[in-house]
This record gives sequence, C-alpha cells and structure tokens, in this order.
Amino acid sequence: MNIVISQSMFFPWVGLLEQVRLADVFVHYDDVQFSKGSFVNRVQIKTPQGVRWMAVPLVDLHLGQKINEVQVPPSEKWRAAHLLLLERSFADAPFRRDALDLVEAVYAKDYANIGALARASLMALVKYFGLDTHCRFIDVQSLDIPGSSSDRVFSVVQHLKGDTYITGHGARRYLDHELFERSGVAVEYMNYNCTPYPQAHGDFIPYVSALDLVAHCGKRGLDSIHSGTINWRSFENESA
Repeated sequence: MNIVISQSMFFPWVGLLEQVRLADVFVHYDDVQFSKGSFVNRVQIKTPQGVRWMAVPLVDLHLGQKINEVQVPPSEKWRAAHLLLLERSFADAPFRRDALDLVEAVYAKDYANIGALARASLMALVKYFGLDTHCRFIDVQSLDIPGSSSDRVFSVVQHLKGDTYITGHGARRYLDHELFERSGVAVEYMNYNCTPYPQAHGDFIPYVSALDLVAHCGKRGLDSIHSGTINWRSFENESA
C-alpha cells in the first residue's frame, strides 16, 4: 500500500497531484508548524508579464503557529484580486472557465484556517481530474499519533500498514531512511517528469499552479499527471 503524507498546498503544482495519483492513502499533515515562504498559502502563476506569486494574506502570523492555527482574513479583496490575476493569465486558454469555476467554488466558502483553505484548493483539483476515485484521504489528527519529524511520519505509515512511503524531495533533509527500511517499508522519492503541455506566455514552466493545466488542457490534463518514483538510495546517489 502506497502512503503519501503532505502538508496541504494552495492550488498546488502538478507534482503534488502526481503524488496523489500514486497514493492509496493520502494523509493531510496540517498540524505541524507553518513555515513562512512555504506553498501552504501561495503558488506561482504564469502571466503575460512572467511568473507571479498568488498569495493568501494571513492574520497575525507568529512564530510557532501550526498550519491549522493560522487565520485567513475574511476580506473579499484578496479573493477578487486572485480572480482578476487568473482571468488575465488564462484569457486565451481554451478551458479557462473550468479553472476559474474551481477557484470561485473554493472561494465561495469561509475557512477556519489556511490549512483548511489549502486543503479545499487541493481537493478541488483532485476531484476535477478524478484522482479521488482510488485514493483514501485522512487527516493526520484523526490518527492521534504523537511525535515529530521522521519518527512521526514512520509511525503514521506503520499505523496505516503501508509498505511504501512516497514523498517529495524535501524529505531528504530529515527522513531516517534506514528506520523505514529495517521495518520493511520502501521509501520512494518522486521522479518528476515535468511533462510539457500547451501553455501560454512563452516557454513551458512546470512549477506553476495546476490551475494552469486545467485552463489549457481541461480534463485531458490528466495525461500529464504521470510521474513515477525512484528508490531513496538511487535518489541520494543522483543527488550527490
């Protein structure tokens, strides 16, 4: 069973959707410390003027707050600004209405915290591409598993009876690979293909929001969500 554990990301890039596609169980991991500059509340958008950040403002952010504790302002101004940015960015895209409808549906609701908003944005993309039909989604808090860092991640995978843990590249900094291996759990890192698709405004850029894929390819964009994985030892050798 493939397990993916990830913080929610705001209208994330295709790479996170690829993790969902490979997962049997996806664990929302939002009871951990919020990191300023992360992708929890911001994402890149490709515009006629180049890549721009689309960020959700935060209320009274202070050091040590967890993702699911950071508040989002109720003001409609930032939502309207985001929609205007996307309308301009996707003006000539054939499926722009699909992308804008996704955002409008997410923004039609209020959220208790940035984690909840980011999760809703992720799940909107997941459902659009039908990636929820084979994958079970769990909030890590429902598991009531204490600890932190690599030890907690390992405990979650064990609790879910996973035999493969799939993760993004950032885990290389802290993950105890041998701990997993000793217990018979394979650790696989994403091997991103960054598959090009028809994209406006110049040369292809893979790291923008998957809303861009929706706008330009519609549901056929699922064909571009197909990266595989690489074993952690091979990944470390390639990264060395």
